[in-house]
Amino acid sequence: MLQYFYPKRNYPYPTTISQKPKEIDKSSMAKWEGKASTTLTKASDNQIWSLFSDFFNNHKWFPNMSTSYGVHGDNGKVGCIRYCGGFSIEGNAGQVNWAKEWLLAIDPDQMFLSYEIVESSLPLTSYISMVKVVNVGGQGCVVEWSFSVDPVEGLTCEYLVERYQDILDRMTMKMEVDVVEKNGD
Repeated sequence: MLQYFYPKRNYPYPTTISQKPKEIDKSSMAKWEGKASTTLTKASDNQIWSLFSDFFNNHKWFPNMSTSYGVHGDNGKVGCIRYCGGFSIEGNAGQVNWAKEWLLAIDPDQMFLSYEIVESSLPLTSYISMVKVVNVGGQGCVVEWSFSVDPVEGLTCEYLVERYQDILDRMTMKMEVDVVEKNGD
């Protein structure tokens, strides 16, 4: 069953978050959109989906993320918010980044979720992302991670896609190894 929520754009998250986002006029700039995908052969779509849908525990899989936990709502339910800390999207050595991410939509039947960064130390504004796990028949699946974000000064969309691909490959490899080890294969 699809759970879906689109926040009001003038104040896009619950008042439990500490600050209102900055209003930036980027109406003349096109959004950057990108997608990374990877194919797994040793883990099923259901096995991988169960790991992604554990929204508050992203640190188990995301490379170099030291912590991830819920700050609002119930894990895996639309409207919940997770805090993620100790990672880098743009590769700044020594800089500890953090983000609060709001679960906008989740559909266990279609195996997708969408979330928005509502506060962050990263230079990402109007960021929305979607993760989808696709059954490819038999043992295996494809994982897709797409994003939409305002242009980021000093970076290119192509660079972000490359980073997302690297992160997704490393995340899903850890997930697949975990599934195989738990199943004793």
